[in-house]
Amino acid sequence: MTDRRVTFDFEVDFSNGGGIQGQDFRLDIEGEEISDDALAAAIIKDLRLLMVGEVRILNKRIIEERHKRAKHATERRETGADAFVDLSHSIVEGMITYKGLPAPLICDHLSFPDSHAHYAEGTEFQIGKIEMVANTGTYIDTPAHRYRDGHDLEGLMLEKVSNLPGLVVRVPGAKDRAIDWQVFAASEVSGRAVLVETGWDRHWGSDRYFEGHPFLTEAAAVYLRDQGATLVGIDSLNIDDTSGGTRPVHSVLLKAEIPIVEHMTNLAALPVEGFRFFAAPPKVRGMGTFPVRAHARLEAVS
Repeated sequence: MTDRRVTFDFEVDFSNGGGIQGQDFRLDIEGEEISDDALAAAIIKDLRLLMVGEVRILNKRIIEERHKRAKHATERRETGADAFVDLSHSIVEGMITYKGLPAPLICDHLSFPDSHAHYAEGTEFQIGKIEMVANTGTYIDTPAHRYRDGHDLEGLMLEKVSNLPGLVVRVPGAKDRAIDWQVFAASEVSGRAVLVETGWDRHWGSDRYFEGHPFLTEAAAVYLRDQGATLVGIDSLNIDDTSGGTRPVHSVLLKAEIPIVEHMTNLAALPVEGFRFFAAPPKVRGMGTFPVRAHARLEAVS
């Protein structure tokens, strides 16, 4: 079934005076139509408005566009059992995560045939070997990635990366590449893994992935820090603008010991909330970055 959304303008009068207006507002809808009264109720609820008098809906039209609230993920939660969603890219030999960094080399350290010299007949093992830089695939940044005195992977507390209440902030289709603090202002980010869905992961594996990616502004990083986010992730090439040499988002978040997960994928499969997030790396001393198997557990609805 094709997803449909409604686009419209609105005017709201408050019973105690004053009012607000909105242009080209968009909402997910079920089916092919929605009444003006239903839209008015949705506006009041979503904007948490009080003392509402009259609501006028103007220039309403139905469009075909993917839902922003991941209906299919919500339906999976209603099966009565937890479900898991993989949010990581596969690491394969020769892949390029970031231009200028080498691709991983994957091979046998000990092959099945070679292991026959060490074990009894009918028993064989394979031991693999991988050579790669730490910034490969979907990976996590700790403060040691940015600061000489920052803690490394060994010092990363599990409560920063495991079983975190998650929040998805959706911005696919945004006109600007820069994602500013206002995008997060409507959500409760405190104590959460805040995952920014830009839709850029659709370009993974192509040259397009490396050019013109979405990123957070420094003001957004400051807002997330000050509002108490525990971890911040993004499905883009970099959480910072890479057109220059500064990295203000890395600087702000990692200084505050807020881990960053980059090159995520499949965030569209998650609901906005109602899931737990996991992205624990190996406990390696002296390294600030490493690939993770980022994933979410959708909480079942009883």
